[in-house]
Amino acid sequence: MYRSRPTGNLDSKALSYLSSITEDSDLFYYDLLGSQAHVIMLHESNILSKKETIEILKAIGRLMSNSAALNEYAADSTAEDIHEMIESAVINITTMNVGGKIHTARSRNDQVVLDIRMKLRDDLNRISSNLLGLIHSLLSRAKENIETIMPMYTHLQQAQLGVLSHYLLSYCFSLLRNFERFSENYKRINVSPLGACAIGGSSMGIDRNKVASMLGFSDIVYNSVDATTSRDFLVEFSSNSLNTMLDLCRISEDFIIWSTSEFGFISLDDQFSSSSSAMPQKKNPDPLELIRGKTAMMEGNLVAISSIIKGLSSGYSRDLQEIKPLLWKTSSTLETSIEIMNGIVSTISVDQDKMYAASAKSYAISLDIAEQLITEGDISFRLSHKVIGTIVDYASRNGNVPLNSLTVSDITNSLKKIDFSHEILTPEKILNLIKLTTPENSIKFRKTKGSPNKNEQQIMIDHIEKIIFDYEKELELRSNKLQLGMDQLDKKINQLINESS
Repeated sequence: MYRSRPTGNLDSKALSYLSSITEDSDLFYYDLLGSQAHVIMLHESNILSKKETIEILKAIGRLMSNSAALNEYAADSTAEDIHEMIESAVINITTMNVGGKIHTARSRNDQVVLDIRMKLRDDLNRISSNLLGLIHSLLSRAKENIETIMPMYTHLQQAQLGVLSHYLLSYCFSLLRNFERFSENYKRINVSPLGACAIGGSSMGIDRNKVASMLGFSDIVYNSVDATTSRDFLVEFSSNSLNTMLDLCRISEDFIIWSTSEFGFISLDDQFSSSSSAMPQKKNPDPLELIRGKTAMMEGNLVAISSIIKGLSSGYSRDLQEIKPLLWKTSSTLETSIEIMNGIVSTISVDQDKMYAASAKSYAISLDIAEQLITEGDISFRLSHKVIGTIVDYASRNGNVPLNSLTVSDITNSLKKIDFSHEILTPEKILNLIKLTTPENSIKFRKTKGSPNKNEQQIMIDHIEKIIFDYEKELELRSNKLQLGMDQLDKKINQLINESS
């Protein structure tokens, strides 16, 4: 239908190669919405008559209420994309003299990026809502586990003792930052490019701001070259999506390790576990493993999207068509992954006894003991570090004996290696400090902001709850503004059609 200069039809293989119909199915609804607003604006700008406007709106309404009608009315179309296919259907429902005016003062160049922005902002609102849902679940489980003591790890080696709530709250903070990134991204997505036309605007007396308002946009992309060319907001969305997936990936890796027989700290609910085809005893964390795998796919999508854009000059190029399937895959994968993780977090079983048992025999209290030596004996940290490190080495070489099971004789013998003696920090005093540093006291001794002691956990929980409340209001306001635009559009459509009855 668009072939004015070239004669005849495209070669069938070339048409198949060019076609984006399959990928464009996600844009069908948004293309119709954009066309409705555009047509009403053309009418209000005295470019379309009332009769023409109503005929076109009725045709669009028929397609919107019955998507199968698109194939019926565009059955003979050699359309390369959803935009041409919809226009072809509107022309067949009306006439060329009427339907052929739907594309006045716009181009596929501003049309496609309009559709992408509208779909992406809806996707982003759902993703943001799901993120807050996951944070709620993490927060809820954190409240249940303020006193669930467990080893914390660096280099996959036991480092310090902590509590499970401390771990869960760390991801609340991380995911809230992702929410904030998406909120900033939303501001840059929610601006309308329509009316920029192919690249340089239109000589028709159109009103770009009016279209933007009807479609719920906060503003327009002012410069027409920027409006049709720029895809930085897609790179930003893909980057933010990868950031979020990386957080989910790290949680997944922790949960996979903690759910092994060797750890046994947690157990996944059966509805989020898979079985083996051969080994009847297996309960596999497959959803968590797929989150890891899909994170790599998301990283690849970001690289692919940025690489496509990297090679382009200013102005629309058909290369940009290849971004759409990558974008939809990124968006849908992220949305589903957050939902899956929410389900896992909400239903996971925590074995507090195993966590405590691992903590009770752990050398992860070593730093706490070292700091007690500094306080009691007024020695340097480096010397204290040496003393406790020597004692731990002795205990580990003699059967991994827990530190609180050592004797005065053990302390004396171990310290001979470094020739340590101190008038206050005698072997008896050191052993007393070791026995004083129980898992409970290990947590209690730490007083710095953000540490795992009970008071700090409660402060963090209260802080996160307030942030979530504010962000839920922000998300609600965002959704309401979009709905107001849609209501305005529906009101204008119904008013025009009812007046014609």
